Amino acid sequence: MLLTDPTGVAFFDVDGTLVPATSSSAHLSGFLGHRDVLVRAEEGYAQGILDNREVSEIDAAGWAGVSEGEVLGWLDELPVVVGITETVTWCRRSGLVPVLATLAWSPVGGYLADRFGFQAFCGPRLEVSDGRYTGRVARHFDEYDKRDFALAQARRLGLRSSSCAAVGDSRSDLPLFACVGLSVAFNASSTARAAATVTVDDDDLRSVIPALSRLTGRSDPEVAR
Repeated sequence: MLLTDPTGVAFFDVDGTLVPATSSSAHLSGFLGHRDVLVRAEEGYAQGILDNREVSEIDAAGWAGVSEGEVLGWLDELPVVVGITETVTWCRRSGLVPVLATLAWSPVGGYLADRFGFQAFCGPRLEVSDGRYTGRVARHFDEYDKRDFALAQARRLGLRSSSCAAVGDSRSDLPLFACVGLSVAFNASSTARAAATVTVDDDDLRSVIPALSRLTGRSDPEVAR
């Protein structure tokens, strides 16, 4: 359901934020059979040794020959933080458009948007032929593309970036953190904490609601747990 006359946008990261202590790619790589390779690549990205393009190509190669339907089945087992549904509902009731701003593969973003009610999502795309992944990247997407996607979403809604919030946890969130009015480091790395407006540590996403309420002016930000 589209919001009419929203007051802001709340952008949520996926890996490490909605998917705690791991990434959607690491989860899927366990089924695909290249988890150890992918985890090493993600560690290289976190340390600044590899860039997003290199990690994406390493991961994509492991998808070769797998069907789109198989991946959707594996996503049903994706570990997610509690409180997503309630937080998305609160955002909508408070005039904030909930959007996924992520570097997770587009099947992951689409799955989570459908499951929890996010209005839009972004991310890199894998090449598909006859319903199966080829092992190649169809579209690369890095942290600056993520920022640009978010800013474009705000413009489309007629909103300034100062009316937006971003919830994230790591290096890939820093360009977006620098552009929005409110940034929330949720169970985050030291670099994300240093860049954020506020830091929240909890195993329930609803804990970010008091911070997000700064954009809405609501005096009763709590929701039932």
